[in-house]
Formats: sequence, structure tokens, C-alpha cells
Amino acid sequence: MSGDRYFITDQHATYFLTFTVVEWIDIFTRPEYKQVIVDSLNYCIAEKGLECYGWVLMTNHMHLIVRAIPPATLSGIIRDYKKFTSKKLLEIIQTIPESRRDWLLRKFGYWANSTGRAENYKLWTDDNHAINLDNSNLFKQKLDYIHENPVRQQIVAYAQDYIFSSASDYAGKKGLVDIIID
Repeated sequence: MSGDRYFITDQHATYFLTFTVVEWIDIFTRPEYKQVIVDSLNYCIAEKGLECYGWVLMTNHMHLIVRAIPPATLSGIIRDYKKFTSKKLLEIIQTIPESRRDWLLRKFGYWANSTGRAENYKLWTDDNHAINLDNSNLFKQKLDYIHENPVRQQIVAYAQDYIFSSASDYAGKKGLVDIIID
């Protein structure tokens, strides 16, 4: 459980998750990086048995409300998602013109070495801050929290205007990720 006091106890329940970049590094500032997150999330929905009810991508973390459809397990999907996105993002960092390339690789390399949990680079923290959304009030609270995140950070004035979020789906528009509106 990687020392996380919030962990997944029911592999098929609906959870609020937070995936955080090591040291809260602002990696998701380029369109190429954001697209990896969106494409990978849609892949997990289409091919791995993930159901997504809400999501938001910020500059250094993302929040999700998700569940796994049996026989898939939520822990397995998360493991694969983090592994794939980390590998893909690091490939892109090394190939596109990136002014922070050396600094990013040094930081991610440091975390791989210090934790011993990654071979060369470590992009995501180990924890997921999983909270079981076992009632509708908690679900609504976390969904509102997700959607208001870009507003609180003063990125947009209205939640539905932030495209890297499911807020637009809940406002009647089609967003970037295939979510289920519950």
C-alpha cells in the first residue's frame, strides 16, 4: 500500500483518486503532455474496464472518480496507467524541445534512485489518496471539488470552461474523456 493511509479496499467500488507528480512538479503545461493523459485515460475506459465519472488534470496532479468493471481491478488499472503514462511522458520530454528537460530528468531520476521503486525515472508518487465514495453525498462533494479545482486556481472563471475536466460533460457538452454521468 506504499504507506498511503488512503488505500483501495474494494477493487470494484467507486473511488476518488489523486495522482500526484513527484515534488508537485508542474509537468502538465504542454499540450503534448496533457494529450498523453487524456488518450491513456480513454484507453483504460475503452480497453481495460475502467468507468470514469469525473476527472480533472491540473499542472502537477489529477483527480479522478472511477471504478473498475470485473474482472479488472482498480489497483491493476492504476498500476498500468501510471506506468504507461510515466514512460510515454518521459519519452516525449526527451524528444521535443523542452527548456526544462535536464532539470526534469534530474528530478525524476533522483526520485527513482531515492525510492528504489523505478528503474531510471519516477514521475508519479506511489500513493493515490483513494477515498471510497460509498454514498451519494460524498460522491457529489468530490465531483464538485474536482470541477472547481481550476476555478480555485484561477485558471478559468467557470468550471465548464476548463477543457481538461469533466465539468463540460456535466454542463451538457462533450468533453475529452468518455465519462459516465451518474
